[in-house]
Amino acid sequence: MNKIKYLYTRREMLAMSACLAAGAWLPGLSAAQGTAKPLLARPIPKSREMLPVIGLGTAIIFDIDNDAEKRAERSKVIQTLLDGGARLIDTAPSYGSAEPVVGDLMAAMKVREKVFLATKVRSNNNETFVAQMKQSQQRLHSQKIDLMQMHNVGFLDRKMVASQLAIVREWKQQGLFRYIGVTHSQDQERANERLIEIMQQDKPDFIQVNYSMAERSVEDRLLAAAADTGTAVLCNLPFGRGSLFRAVRGKPVPDWAAEFDATTWGQFFLKYLLARTAVNAVIPGTDKVEYMIDNLNAGRGRLPDAAMRKRMTGFIDNQ
Repeated sequence: MNKIKYLYTRREMLAMSACLAAGAWLPGLSAAQGTAKPLLARPIPKSREMLPVIGLGTAIIFDIDNDAEKRAERSKVIQTLLDGGARLIDTAPSYGSAEPVVGDLMAAMKVREKVFLATKVRSNNNETFVAQMKQSQQRLHSQKIDLMQMHNVGFLDRKMVASQLAIVREWKQQGLFRYIGVTHSQDQERANERLIEIMQQDKPDFIQVNYSMAERSVEDRLLAAAADTGTAVLCNLPFGRGSLFRAVRGKPVPDWAAEFDATTWGQFFLKYLLARTAVNAVIPGTDKVEYMIDNLNAGRGRLPDAAMRKRMTGFIDNQ
């Protein structure tokens, strides 16, 4: 019989291997220098630029103002992301102090050129909309932003979406944004048809959606539409706001998860999403180096096939 480790919380499980992880991932140690398998990267459909499949979300976790101890911890998380072969950091003005904190840390670490930087903009007034984007440039200490996303557009007025997409396209043409996109994370199922319409009619480079094993509505039509329209997909809330970890607390990672190289629940949940080829990257938030390492490892090794994904959902749905 295979030996199975029991997971009580993500923190408890990963604490057991923290010392080993720290030895394997010292600051400045790249994936190429270590023994880790390569991190999977996928092409952004509109440009074919390769983007690693694991990113970092900053909502709540990077809303830390000037707390020096927490800023030092977050710097280590960013360094671990980069040392592990990943690049994407996603933030927003609506995340409290997260956006300026990300900007300050990148500047202090001198890593801006290594980061694929994504932020967001949302306003019902075009003048405020433009002012917010200028403010993001200042907060992020970066005139050029890799990805500017119109935030939570699923229920915005159609004319407003078209008007503001025209503005971000103009900024892109000026070289201030490399890519543009739209996001949605609230009441995802109700917003999906509208997002499909935006992809088909407005052709954004990226779309960011709420997708996890706890919220799978984008699987019905949206992911296929993204593939058809050549739209890159980012997945926010990939752990279902922590509900997935709560559902399996005290339960073993199934021994059959070894068939797709998942050794922890975090890897189990992320690999389920990454198995969909329409997904370009997942962006879980974390404030701990060991969690960042675990997330990165979800982007290494084998991914589940369709039959295995069905087995995974059957398992989770019965918890």
